[in-house]
Amino acid sequence: MRIAIYPGSFDPLTNGHLDVAQRAAKLFDRVIVAIAENDSKHPLFTLAERVALVKKATAHLPNVQTDSFDGLLVNYVAERKAKAIVRGLRAVSDFEFEFQLALMNRKLDENIETIFMMPKDTYTFLSSRIVKEIARLGGDIRSFVPPNVQSALIKKLKPQRQKGAK
Repeated sequence: MRIAIYPGSFDPLTNGHLDVAQRAAKLFDRVIVAIAENDSKHPLFTLAERVALVKKATAHLPNVQTDSFDGLLVNYVAERKAKAIVRGLRAVSDFEFEFQLALMNRKLDENIETIFMMPKDTYTFLSSRIVKEIARLGGDIRSFVPPNVQSALIKKLKPQRQKGAK
């Protein structure tokens, strides 16, 4: 079975992330969207919330699972018996950082390959950070995130927007 891990913080999952997961699902027997705990990024959503949001957004993909991990990615990949890491690349600026990570992961475990995938061109400008900022300012994010993520963002940010309005 060809298993791939699609890691990230997914805070929140965007349509760009979802596009990469859908296309990876066509290439691999199983894709595990692995959500990194990484509290140093100060996520808006808790790990449990991010897992639930990704699980619901990918429910239509029968060979996509959602999980979380903490620690070294290569250890998690080996533990899940995967052979590939899927990484999304939006622009050239992403490549340098992702290339460094891929080389480091290869050095740590030469049996794990990194596959770079670009989202559809309509999503290349998207980032979780930008989506959160648009939502925080009351902008329309319908075309940037799955419906369940949109609802969760609005609910999560509503108290913040009300405080800012006073």
